[in-house]
Amino acid sequence: MSDPVSSSVSSSVVSSAYQQALEVIASVEPRIADATRQELADQRASLKLIASENYASPAVLLTMGTWFSDKYAEGTVGHRFYAGCQNVDTVESLAAEHARELFGAPYAYAQPHSGIDANLVAYWSILAHRVEGPWLEKYGKKNVNELTDEEWETLRHELGNQRLLGMSLDSGGHLTHGFRPNISGKMFHQQQYGTDPVTGLLDYDVVRAKAKEFKPLVLVAGYSAYPRRINFAKMREIADEVGATLFVDMAHFAGLVAGKVFTGDEDPVPFAHITATTTHKSLRGPRGGLVLAQEEYASSVDRGCPMVLGGPLSHVMAAKAVALAEARQPAFQTYAQQIADNAKSLAEGFMSRGAKLVTDGTDNHIVLLDVTSFGLTGRQAESALLDAGVVTNRNSVPADPNGAWYTSGIRLGTPALTTRGFGKDEFDRVAELIVHVLQNTQPGTTKAGTPSQASYVLGDGVADKVKDASAEMLDKHPLYPGLELS
Repeated sequence: MSDPVSSSVSSSVVSSAYQQALEVIASVEPRIADATRQELADQRASLKLIASENYASPAVLLTMGTWFSDKYAEGTVGHRFYAGCQNVDTVESLAAEHARELFGAPYAYAQPHSGIDANLVAYWSILAHRVEGPWLEKYGKKNVNELTDEEWETLRHELGNQRLLGMSLDSGGHLTHGFRPNISGKMFHQQQYGTDPVTGLLDYDVVRAKAKEFKPLVLVAGYSAYPRRINFAKMREIADEVGATLFVDMAHFAGLVAGKVFTGDEDPVPFAHITATTTHKSLRGPRGGLVLAQEEYASSVDRGCPMVLGGPLSHVMAAKAVALAEARQPAFQTYAQQIADNAKSLAEGFMSRGAKLVTDGTDNHIVLLDVTSFGLTGRQAESALLDAGVVTNRNSVPADPNGAWYTSGIRLGTPALTTRGFGKDEFDRVAELIVHVLQNTQPGTTKAGTPSQASYVLGDGVADKVKDASAEMLDKHPLYPGLELS
């Protein structure tokens, strides 16, 4: 595992820690201990290519299993609603400090439990700063608790009737960027911008024209399935032209920002009013969220609890601090560059074998493969690949004819296998194996004999052949080397 931090601790110490922990767990519920062992075995034996997954270091994982889990700490550092939070204050302060230093942000908030929570904190902070604050000042009130019921209803209507413009789901945006079934699509009057129908690329002139017509309060930039970089300086120009707050969701590519692969106009933090991220994915930390903000929004973001969040997960904040400390080491920049280099190799491997990619390549960590050329839906491709030990996830492509459930694509990412030590040649081999599976998969039929969007037939012996070929690569790059649980 490509982790310079955990390498300073002997594998025997790490093994002992996990063996003893599992013994304690097994004394209460042995089936959980068994499932935990099996999960490690499964992850070791598969090619993990889900773009939103990674492998956290033993130090990060062990940090989450402590008595910080037992402590309530609603509020902020030095201003808690529970007594006895001095150690939580230390943990949260360290997480925020590392985040500020790593990303060059004036302010960091480490409490969000997930990326969606981080986005909600960002949205409500913008509403509080841009709508609630001026509204209260106008009527001479210090906070919402001073409002009459009638005044509160009027303000509540204003808070819930603001405009948001974000990237559409099939163009690579996220559910939280204004997708109607998501809370973001319900709390805002929303519209979406897409990508060029021919190239699949973001057209800033189109985004600008859409913003001038719609005049959003919030302009959202960022993606979960767009395989290219974004010019955030241009997005800030557009936001400023229409008086919008620029919010960037960098949950997927935060590791590339932290690792200085994305710099200058491609680094969102200097340009966004508020930036949110997860702390896992390419950042390689625990599952959780983080909000970065310019000073003018700091006090609003600091109200994440009780505005959106309840008690923070102190044990996860501690793990965030450890992961962010790891990301500040020089080796992380090497790792981040390898992620991007490996993604290019994966993309070139597909294209050299005739596969179709959205935008005809990548310059981040994501490769979006259009599987319609194989006569398959995304769901069929995802399932066939899983049978062969290749873990991906189906994903929409622009103007997807199969919708968001069956889809026409699969999304692949390089952070996890890069953590294991895979290089460019191995990612080319991964592309070869994936193409082999898809070329040997046929659509199935329903019980009535009609074409099915879900069932499939994988050629005889294909799964075993691919698993054997994968095992040769995986054995050279063991996951958590030296960690034994037997």
